[in-house]
Amino acid sequence: MFNQYFKKALIPLVALAIMLACAPFAAATPQPAATLNALYTSAAETLNAMSTQGSYTATAQPFTTPSLSLSSSSTPIVLQTFTAVPPIQVTRCDEAAFIDDITYSDGSVVARGGTFTKIWRIKNIGTCTWNTSYDLVFVSGERFDASNAVALPGTVSPGQTVDISIDLTAPTRAGNYIGYWKLRNASGVLFGMGTGDANIYVAVKVAGYTIAAYDFLASFCDANWTNGSRDDLPCPGTQGDNSGFVVALNSPKMENGNSIGNGLLTYPEKGNNGMIIGKYPGFRIEAGDRFQTYIGCLKNANDCDMIYRLQYQIGNGEIKTLGQWREVYEGQYYSINMDLSFLSGQKVKFIFSVLANGSSHEDFALWITPRITRQSSQPPTATATTASYP
Repeated sequence: MFNQYFKKALIPLVALAIMLACAPFAAATPQPAATLNALYTSAAETLNAMSTQGSYTATAQPFTTPSLSLSSSSTPIVLQTFTAVPPIQVTRCDEAAFIDDITYSDGSVVARGGTFTKIWRIKNIGTCTWNTSYDLVFVSGERFDASNAVALPGTVSPGQTVDISIDLTAPTRAGNYIGYWKLRNASGVLFGMGTGDANIYVAVKVAGYTIAAYDFLASFCDANWTNGSRDDLPCPGTQGDNSGFVVALNSPKMENGNSIGNGLLTYPEKGNNGMIIGKYPGFRIEAGDRFQTYIGCLKNANDCDMIYRLQYQIGNGEIKTLGQWREVYEGQYYSINMDLSFLSGQKVKFIFSVLANGSSHEDFALWITPRITRQSSQPPTATATTASYP
């Protein structure tokens, strides 16, 4: 047993002796703690050196806006460009363009129940010629008591303009009103303004009243009536007077059998190319004044064929013509509605004439409610009652 313990003890001692024998040729072995501390220190220094070498200090620098510098020696830069191709314009046969409102521009004021004439200037920008088979037709809105269709006044070639007029009557209630219209060709196809076929329209403000500033019917004997050779025809005249005559009638019947108001009946001197002329005293015109009447033959005057003429004179100046219209017995009567604003401020003498177109046999000429109308904030007063003529 002792030998076993001795052997176990001897083996470590031999190993130790061998190690000690080799000791002069080996470096001293450091202590474990010292060795770890040295390693930690070396690693820290290495990391610190690496950190210092891998970083830099940022210094703010002023910002300079990039610029392009070109010199004569620079190589030209070729830029690719794109040129837009305009759309193809297609011109239609019937196409129109609005040019202007000749009368009653948008928002114009008209009196309640007053009559007025709207005029548009339209240009034919299509390829087809317009003629009297073309119409201006009502589309929607306020019709102003007008006809549903009004024929164009004549031929309008491409590129030409035309003034289209229509007689209108304002509503009796105040307010803002607008009515829309289009053109219609001979085939009945509607077309408007531009490629979008826009409507033309009349837009007015209805306010106030229309009054008779001067009533030619009530004042007809204030006029001087002549037949061209006799300067003092009696007023009122007498039926059947071969020298011609003038009388006032209550609701005479027009050639279509209708009565539309009281009227002045004028008959020219009997014979070929006879005439009757009445010159009224001067009346001062204001801006917006209008001459209005209806003209036509008396019912059953089957052979009537005559010329109506309306003239005026300022002072003793030249007699000028406002309008002239031929009337025959064809079953119709006509509205006359003329703006007198161009005479504003003038004292004007108005002259009514009826001229026989050949024989005056049945030239019984009616002027229905002839008057000068004016806009007023006050309602009209009652007018004088006219004499009757059987």
